[in-house]
Amino acid sequence: MPHLTPLIGTMVAGLVVAFLLGALAHRFKLPPIVGYLLAGVLVGPFTPGYVADQGIATDLAELGVILLMFGVGLHFSLRDLLSVRKIAIPGALVQIGVATLLGWGLALALGWSHGAGLTFGLALSVASTVVLLRAMQERRLLDTDRGRIAIGWLIVEDVAMVLALVLLPVLAASATPAEMATEIAITLAKVAAFVAAMLIVGRRAIPWLLHMVAHTGSRELFRLAVLAIALGVALGAALLFGVSFALGAFFAGMILAESPFSQRAGEETLPLRDAFAVLFFVSVGMLFNPAVLVEAPLPLIATVLIIVVGKSIAAYAIVRAFGRDHKVAMTIAASLAQIGEFSFILATLGGELGLIEPMARDLILAGAIISILLNSLMFALAGRPDKNAPPSAKKKARDAAVILVGHGRVGSRIASELSDAGQKVTLIESESDVALPEESDNLIVVRGNAAHPATLDEANLSAARMLIVAIPETFEAGQIVEQARKANAKLTIVARAHSDAEVAYLIARGADRTIMGEEEIARRMSSLALAIA
Repeated sequence: MPHLTPLIGTMVAGLVVAFLLGALAHRFKLPPIVGYLLAGVLVGPFTPGYVADQGIATDLAELGVILLMFGVGLHFSLRDLLSVRKIAIPGALVQIGVATLLGWGLALALGWSHGAGLTFGLALSVASTVVLLRAMQERRLLDTDRGRIAIGWLIVEDVAMVLALVLLPVLAASATPAEMATEIAITLAKVAAFVAAMLIVGRRAIPWLLHMVAHTGSRELFRLAVLAIALGVALGAALLFGVSFALGAFFAGMILAESPFSQRAGEETLPLRDAFAVLFFVSVGMLFNPAVLVEAPLPLIATVLIIVVGKSIAAYAIVRAFGRDHKVAMTIAASLAQIGEFSFILATLGGELGLIEPMARDLILAGAIISILLNSLMFALAGRPDKNAPPSAKKKARDAAVILVGHGRVGSRIASELSDAGQKVTLIESESDVALPEESDNLIVVRGNAAHPATLDEANLSAARMLIVAIPETFEAGQIVEQARKANAKLTIVARAHSDAEVAYLIARGADRTIMGEEEIARRMSSLALAIA
């Protein structure tokens, strides 16, 4: 029998159990994240049966965070970061301060030291990168103004936590204020040096390298180059400048976003990002000791209230104070109403330095798991229609023969050609800053997620004869097709696909016909060749 190494055992057990429980959670209309966290509990040291290697699981999860932050950078340009600096920087700092004070106060009430209170409060103040990005991606908010504010806010939190990781050892050593100020100044200088290096050197070298690799024509080399850039820059940032892996990967992606190959780079790393993100949640579940639910219920409730309620109220008030509307404030509040990877790093370091006790770590982990479970509910509350919205905002669109979902490279061409030909079209696009065409007699724009029945109803699907789903995300397209077929059995549905498996998936959901780009290209090229011959 082959020897089972801890690495193989941890990866296989984590992914298999996560898949089973994730599928079960999906079956009961729960977020798959619930299943991933429970999978970690099952393979963790606090439950009977197989116990995965916690150290290896943590390392694998760190890879997931690096790749995920690299993906965020690919969709978040420096211009976007600067565009939200006026709200993201002061907003994040004030919110961190409020949450830290609340956690500090709870720690003092429990009889802990000031050092433990500071560590505990900081751990409750920073949101999870993985959870926030998953929520933004699922709701197609990543490229919206709300998404950019949330991501910018998160980056500021991450930078602040880098400073906190430097501060904690100094605090544990009972350093003087002057020594602490020196350490903080050195860390800020390192971060500034890294940013300068990326903007001066990386801004030229990274796109040039990817351009050269792309011209070799090797997809394998291109994928390897993307991973090497993401992981290499992250490691270099940590070793040379002392900043976090995640922050280094984010800047690598942000620089690469200026390359014309950025979209392809994101597609190549997506499967690996998803796999390691699952392992991240499994690693979190492994740390959770369920006994804390019985041994310290009141402190746990207070911890969860700080994370879910205290942080949300603070974030909402801050965003509103900067003049943003209710919807933006609710989205930011929901985005930050959870904690994650940096919280675990702070808790681990605090335990190693003797600043916090095991109970504090368990409260942080339990609070993280519960807040992640509640995060979908927070987004559901944030997404409720504004009761004060004018009735006209909820009117159905005018009758149109064709409803088109998506205004990307394919959808924009379809919308233009149909409307120019005099065909009445209703375009559905999620709220974003993507340039949308002006409405006309032949074109109506409906903002919203087409996978939601309310959006399809607003687009007046019942009066349409055809639905064209032009978005590239097949899973989401399948959800849209399924909802549309339930709403209008006579509707002709045409969807975009990329493989035979995707064709079968979309047909099974109710599509009448699928269009594969490769097939259309081959057909067109063949017809040209035959015409010449």
